[in-house]
Amino acid sequence: MAILKVDKISTYYGNIQALREISLSVEEGEIVTLIGANGAGKTTTLMSICGITPVRGGAVYLDGQDITRLNPNSIVELGIAQVPEGRRIFPQLTVTENLDMGAFLRKDKAGIKADMEEVFTLFPRLAERRHQAGGTLSGGEQQMLAISRALMQRPRVLLLDEPSLGLAPIFVQHIFEIIKMINAERKTTIFLVEQNAHMALKIAHKGYVLQNGRIKIEDSAENLLANEEVRKAYLGI
Repeated sequence: MAILKVDKISTYYGNIQALREISLSVEEGEIVTLIGANGAGKTTTLMSICGITPVRGGAVYLDGQDITRLNPNSIVELGIAQVPEGRRIFPQLTVTENLDMGAFLRKDKAGIKADMEEVFTLFPRLAERRHQAGGTLSGGEQQMLAISRALMQRPRVLLLDEPSLGLAPIFVQHIFEIIKMINAERKTTIFLVEQNAHMALKIAHKGYVLQNGRIKIEDSAENLLANEEVRKAYLGI
């Protein structure tokens, strides 16, 4: 059974329909990516899963449980963590304080401390800057912090929204390597929304192509990388 399943959801902004009965699934332990042009509905898909943008039709399931009508807080408590587009860290708080915010639902102090040290091992730059205000970090470092803050929740499913957006090429490569490592070593299930289709498909197991609010293609990441239509439209080949 898929740990995350989206079943024919439709989402609107006022009278404008953004998602049109889209369906997708993420198996436990997978990296699944959703690619598409700007305005295709990628971020709306994540917002619908998280309960931030209400779904008018269809359903979202987490490990078989219908979470469609739950509020965002309850969805977070069930184990879905989102790293939003634009990072949205707390700029006035230190790196350590930002990480503490990621663990605000947890009561296991020893586990929180251990996870924070694991995060600092994963991202040595954050360890060096643990007492530094988040707003003074570079864009790449802030993305590392945003991912780390979500990991402090110990999520069952990690949602990533455009993690490479606005980053220098050297940081883009590093961020994708880290995403792959989180999946492989921490066994974290990841649903990745990304405009850099080539990088996303290189690390994903499966992919979906979203076009004008509809799922147009579903296939293994390997097949999508070789798909002529995908190569022309999204890979610049």
